[in-house]
Amino acid sequence: MIWYILIIGILLPQSLAHPGFFTSIGQMTDLIHTEKDLVTSLKDYIKAEEDKLEQIKKWAEKLDRLTSTATKDPEGFVGHPVNAFKLMKRLNTEWSELENLVLKDMSDGFISNLTIQRQYFPNDEDQVGAAKALLRLQDTYNLDTDTISKGNLPGVKHKSFLTAEDCFELGKVAYTEADYYHTELWMEQALRQLDEGEISTIDKVSVLDYLSYAVYQQGDLDKALVLTKKLLELDPEHQRANGNLKYFEYIMAKEKDVNKSASDDQSDQKTTPKKKGVAVDYLPERQKYEMLCRGEGIKMTPRRQKKLFCRYHDGNRNPKFILAPAKQEDEWDKPRIIRFHDIISDAEIEIVKDLAKPRLSRATVHDPETGKLTTAQYRVSKSAWLSGYENPVVSRINMRIQDLTGLDVSTAEELQVANYGVGGQYEPHFDFARKDEPDAFKELGTGNRIATWLFYMSDVSAGGATVFPEVGASVWPKKGTAVFWYNLFASGEGDYSTRHAACPVLVGNKWVSNKWLHERGQEFRRPCTLSELE
Repeated sequence: MIWYILIIGILLPQSLAHPGFFTSIGQMTDLIHTEKDLVTSLKDYIKAEEDKLEQIKKWAEKLDRLTSTATKDPEGFVGHPVNAFKLMKRLNTEWSELENLVLKDMSDGFISNLTIQRQYFPNDEDQVGAAKALLRLQDTYNLDTDTISKGNLPGVKHKSFLTAEDCFELGKVAYTEADYYHTELWMEQALRQLDEGEISTIDKVSVLDYLSYAVYQQGDLDKALVLTKKLLELDPEHQRANGNLKYFEYIMAKEKDVNKSASDDQSDQKTTPKKKGVAVDYLPERQKYEMLCRGEGIKMTPRRQKKLFCRYHDGNRNPKFILAPAKQEDEWDKPRIIRFHDIISDAEIEIVKDLAKPRLSRATVHDPETGKLTTAQYRVSKSAWLSGYENPVVSRINMRIQDLTGLDVSTAEELQVANYGVGGQYEPHFDFARKDEPDAFKELGTGNRIATWLFYMSDVSAGGATVFPEVGASVWPKKGTAVFWYNLFASGEGDYSTRHAACPVLVGNKWVSNKWLHERGQEFRRPCTLSELE
């Protein structure tokens, strides 16, 4: 006899378009206003229905009194000519009017508004993207499901919680990705909340169905068997659970026979279950990267810290900064990362954001195989590009970068403005093109990216640091500041210690803008050295 597991299938309805709301908090704020408008429309509809019911109620009360009197002496009542006339009028005309009132659809306005707004709604991909973001935040910041469910996150202004149904949906999203580790965590959280008496639209049977299979997939056969029996106590006729129970018992019996036939010193061994935990992924420095995001990075020695300074910088006697020099702070020594304080005003930030918002689109990365730009799961944000000629503020910002770095911005890329979404991040990457990517910036004709200038245009309540896993540096967002580093040595060779990442935003809204400066035009501004690593 062949025993088998009936795998749970999840079908998500397909949406027509993908707005990609989950990749930008800035654009998600528009949804708040959309929902507020719908609530107002819904309340108008409720008011109209209540007015309609009030009219019907008054009519019914009036007729109730009238018919109560009439039925006591029907002949005497209709013997009065006025009563007779009014009876004919009511039954011939007024009841028809009441019928029309009852049949009148008061929902037209609300349904019309809902239909118009629905084209701007998030779709399945947005919902799944937001769910995956919660799972990503859970791993990066070592959060347990109960903490997230109760909304106990650092820096929150508007505390919110997850229902058992919400936890169940997160578990299902993990399940569709064959991520049984997170499936188990969130199904257990849903079950815990149901056990605590939470009223929900989901039942324990559905939760246990997913949970038992997720546990089995991770190799914990004993626990899977216990959960399956618990499910069958609630629903003895559950077809899949009954099949699974037989399968689990069959496997355990086989293991027992194998153990019995083994030698004495091996007789107590069991089949080694699969190791539970997050699946191994493509990012070799994942652990170091996530530690830096949590602020658990390498601490610089006091000897190295003594070499870091704060100073006033006049851009090599630049007239614009002689009387009002820029404030510099050394964030790291190798690679040298410099932060400029109070380098962009709130007014300039708002103008840049206003220019960028209508153009925000899903941020892309260079595909090393095709050389083309494409979206990627490891970069969750939306971005827009601003040219200096289209607004004097952008032009002024560009010139400020040139004056303070001494590098020519005429060959630089346009100012890129980025807004991060739910759990928005950009996993470890290089800004410069490596030797195995010779054509990365060929179409620009300006050489490799020699340096990066990054403006922080918002404070972030929690998370969102810029980290450098190779060296253990963490730079935290601070509105109005900017950080600068060279991606290439003066020789033109890439500095691999500049591999960096934008940590997931745990709480808050992260806005940044960056300028990538290129090699062309810097020949006399940053002369080449003879040493390869200088």
